[in-house]
Amino acid sequence: MAKQFERIELLHRQFIERQRIFFNASAAAEGHVNVSPRDNAALRVLTTNTVVYLDRTGSGNETAAHLLANGRLTLMFCAFEGPPLILRLYGQGRIVPRRSTEYADLLASEFENTEPPGTRQMVWLDVDLVQTSCGFGVPLYDYVGERDQLTSWAEAKGEEGLEEYWHLKNERSIDGFPTGLFEETPSR
Repeated sequence: MAKQFERIELLHRQFIERQRIFFNASAAAEGHVNVSPRDNAALRVLTTNTVVYLDRTGSGNETAAHLLANGRLTLMFCAFEGPPLILRLYGQGRIVPRRSTEYADLLASEFENTEPPGTRQMVWLDVDLVQTSCGFGVPLYDYVGERDQLTSWAEAKGEEGLEEYWHLKNERSIDGFPTGLFEETPSR
């Protein structure tokens, strides 16, 4: 049975930190719904109602566009090993631009001033609801390892090549919504 909480409890945080992958879901009022897998190593629980993660370059930038449109964001964590559990964080998200002071401060305080190649921004989530559910339908999987293709691709592109790619592929969503990627402070 699903249970709801107003904040990330200690047991929730411990579960989140043990996961290797999470999924984010976002949507504007119209257009396509986006669901994307993310590397949990890039996520930090900042407070009982706040999380942030480093967002690496992808073929699109749907989450940023949707956050500019309405801010709605859900993160989902599934137990692929051990006792079954699904945990969702619901709330309002926003983008922390890569060139901002806030980004630099968070990178220093939460990520030891280290960002994986191809990191384009951070995604911030103010959590207003935590929900757990049984997870009985989630299969068991064995973790084999990380893929290195995204890192290799980003390193080969270099900073200048990444900027060019971002202009080409990440400034607008697949539905044509702006992502605010090159704005100092994306507005909603």
